[in-house]
Amino acid sequence: MSNVTISPDDLPNSLRLPPHLSAHKYFFVCTLTVAAWDSLVLSPRSWKLLRQEGWPALKILFMFLRFFMPAEFIIVGVAFFDSDWSRSMCTSFYLFEPICTAILLAACSAVHVIRIHAIYDKSRTLLFALGGLLGFQVVVTAIACAFYRAVPLLDGQGCIAGPKHSWVGIYWASATLLYTTTFVLALMRSVQSLQVKSLSLWKMMLRDGLNLYGAIFIVNFINMLFWFIAKPTDNADSIKTIVTSMTAVITTTMTLRIILSVRGTLYSGGSFAGVWSSTTGTNSASRAVTSARAPAGAPSVLQINSQLHGAPTYTIDGMDGKAEHGWDGSDHKETLPHDLKQSSTLTSDYEVPAPGLGVMVTVDREVMDFDPAGKN
Repeated sequence: MSNVTISPDDLPNSLRLPPHLSAHKYFFVCTLTVAAWDSLVLSPRSWKLLRQEGWPALKILFMFLRFFMPAEFIIVGVAFFDSDWSRSMCTSFYLFEPICTAILLAACSAVHVIRIHAIYDKSRTLLFALGGLLGFQVVVTAIACAFYRAVPLLDGQGCIAGPKHSWVGIYWASATLLYTTTFVLALMRSVQSLQVKSLSLWKMMLRDGLNLYGAIFIVNFINMLFWFIAKPTDNADSIKTIVTSMTAVITTTMTLRIILSVRGTLYSGGSFAGVWSSTTGTNSASRAVTSARAPAGAPSVLQINSQLHGAPTYTIDGMDGKAEHGWDGSDHKETLPHDLKQSSTLTSDYEVPAPGLGVMVTVDREVMDFDPAGKN
């Protein structure tokens, strides 16, 4: 039995991969797995949202991101793993990923601008500031695309786009700046809501999607570190772009979930879960049974004083309050604190059939006027 020794030089180029390129390919497999899994998991909710009437901006952006992201990385994956992809083909194709990713990031950033603008009660100043950051990102990423190149790999090793200079990392720095800003603003808005209603940090994080904003900030920040700190070993080393695809996929998937977490309608960016509104309710009374109903979106504290023969006082919290319904039909129940400050008195129109019989209903509705901007 003879032993056959195969030297590395006898292997095809597709198997002779430098360490960083090999890691890049494994990491891209993880990227495709995340994109495929996310597309599968979000399919039912995407279909449910598609069937909803109307096309607000967030819905349009959701559907665009939902299909554009997997399509982009399927095409990029073919170019990356196809051993028959020649260098001449790569020279004509390499700009596909940076251009498509710039479009993807612009759409994600638009979602962040719309949503943060909405939870800050449509502040025009904030809209102009975030809109300026979005415009800066679009311009910077468009210019930076002109300074990409095809990484000089061997035939059969795939097609990868890389930067000509380290400063091209401003492509990702511009997006990271916007996502850092939106994360900080979302966090500040949530902290402000604690002044109205005490809530555990864990519940607050899940209620306001702070984990989503935080995940986007973290992946973009790590990617930016690779761009400006990682040192390539040679001209064919792709270490600077090793996590760019994963960053784009995670940014997109978390942004889709930000849209899905919006309570109420998607028009005008939705509403903030930490704010309650109240309107005048409708109340009715009968002989010995009193019923009261608060309108939708205005759960309240009702206090009913029965004055029949010195009857006792009963306090009913949130009686028959109807919760706000989200775009997907789910109920979002909120309760108001007990230190709210407004009252009104209503007297029943019930016709007393005999002298001395009847019920007078006093409804104390306590609602504190809350200024979401923090100006109480």
